[in-house]
Amino acid sequence: MDKMNTTQHISHQFNAEMQSLRNHVMSMGGLVEQQILSAVDALQSMDAVAAEKVVRTDHKVNALEVSIDEECARILARRQPAASDLRMVVAVIKTITDLERIGDEAEKIARMAVHMSEQDGRYHSKYAGVQHLARHVSSMVHEALDAFARLDVDASLKVLKDDEVVDAEYQAFMREMITYMMEDPRTISEVLDVVWAARALERIGDHAKNICEYVIYLVKGKDVRHTDIHDVEKDIRS
Repeated sequence: MDKMNTTQHISHQFNAEMQSLRNHVMSMGGLVEQQILSAVDALQSMDAVAAEKVVRTDHKVNALEVSIDEECARILARRQPAASDLRMVVAVIKTITDLERIGDEAEKIARMAVHMSEQDGRYHSKYAGVQHLARHVSSMVHEALDAFARLDVDASLKVLKDDEVVDAEYQAFMREMITYMMEDPRTISEVLDVVWAARALERIGDHAKNICEYVIYLVKGKDVRHTDIHDVEKDIRS
């Protein structure tokens, strides 16, 4: 095999490895999305069996993080990527960390469902804000993964804006729950479980936002963490 063919062969292998890496991230993301939906469904239905399944499945999320991290390490050691390829590997390493933490938050929601079920808790209309929050953050995670797959800066920017809406929804829900507990102190234990579940959902939104910040870094080469959303928009449009 001559030098040119050898170079082309190596390049083809490297591209295949990078595509495999991205595919594995998407697979992990799909599992995490399902964990969120299953945990919230278990909380709503007070289904301890379904909630326990979410808790048991978390080890699969953790195993995927380790596997993808090892894949990144092999690429860095063997290929020594530069420029955009190096940014891709860095973005993947950061993204899978956030996906693993999203999985942890889904597990927390499931554990709240188990605890409420054991305490004969009831999930009623006053907790509807949790479902609304869950739909919103689930959509954010899905859109963040889609933005990662397509390297879409505009889609990433939308998720960053959505996170501000989620934060406002969470604060409004918290005020409602505080009022509810003050009106009926007997509900405090139950409401606190729901509040912790809502907090986990708010954190999931933060992690989805983080993933989109990595996409912007990957495409634009600009670190927009800890930057006001309006400044981010101006910066990436410039």
